[in-house]
Amino acid sequence: MRPFRVVSRRLSSSPRVLVLMAALLVFPEWLSAATKTTTFTVSLTLQADCSISANALNFGTQGVLAANVDQTATLSVTCSNTAPYNVGFDAGTTTGSTIAARLLAGSGAATVGFQLYSDSARTQIWGNTVGTDTVSGTGSGTAQVLTVYGRVPSQNSPAAGTYSTTITATITF
Repeated sequence: MRPFRVVSRRLSSSPRVLVLMAALLVFPEWLSAATKTTTFTVSLTLQADCSISANALNFGTQGVLAANVDQTATLSVTCSNTAPYNVGFDAGTTTGSTIAARLLAGSGAATVGFQLYSDSARTQIWGNTVGTDTVSGTGSGTAQVLTVYGRVPSQNSPAAGTYSTTITATITF
């Protein structure tokens, strides 16, 4: 019986290995997958848009209406950047109420007069005719706060009770 003989070869000296290594160096794409590319368009169309929200205007609890009662509330307007807008208010839901003479309704036919203004001096009535008595602005893409200045003028006080109306704020853009 012959003893085992260990044959040792250097890997790099094998002609087949040398040919394989040379081929990998010459043609490295064999080591990676093939690729292809393409392009595509991504787009977005933005149109002018606005949203509006309002906080309640509460004149609080009063006794005799011998002096003006002034309060404020705020609106939040969010419009697309550079979009022009106008905000207007209707007369309210009380029967007989007009832009020039708004009314709060109580029980029965009792009413209390009040007004909404666009300025702190309470001289510019806030109505709903665009370009005449509305508040205009230009959107910034973020919320803009508008102040509503309310006044219950001195007047004969009707019966005690809660008086209210609902005003619709409209934004035109």
